[in-house]
Amino acid sequence: MSTTTRRALAGAVVLIAGTLAAAAPAQAADPVIPAMTNIRTGLNPGFDRIVLDLSSGPAPTVSYQLVDELTADPSGEIVWLTGEYFINVSATPAAAHNAAGQPTYTGPQKFRTRNLANVMAVAVTGDFEAHLTVGVGVRARSAVNVFTLTSPNRVVIDVAH
Repeated sequence: MSTTTRRALAGAVVLIAGTLAAAAPAQAADPVIPAMTNIRTGLNPGFDRIVLDLSSGPAPTVSYQLVDELTADPSGEIVWLTGEYFINVSATPAAAHNAAGQPTYTGPQKFRTRNLANVMAVAVTGDFEAHLTVGVGVRARSAVNVFTLTSPNRVVIDVAH
């Protein structure tokens, strides 16, 4: 192979490599995780409502479990909360702090809800790796409905009386 041919091939390899590098997708930015900014409660005909206000971002996936006791995430320690029965609600992705680690929810981590018929207390039980958990203490086992609303983002927890 002649020197000219080798130089031409080397130039072609450099040109192709540069083109491929330029065409490679840019690294994706860290995903936006909605941050909890407030917890509101309200008494409605037939149900108590708890609303977790969230900042912008994708609406989290929510679920709940009826549990015998509430545990803190990630420690696993028991969270003592007023109530005869307990509901553990989780939202992913969601957090109670921003990307810089500063708290976005500065309210109480645990509080009584004397104005509600069934819900006795609410506690933030976990905020770990974009997984937010909230515990609810209730007087009686009853129907629970957990869902999200958008514009603005909210997690809604309805507990029947």
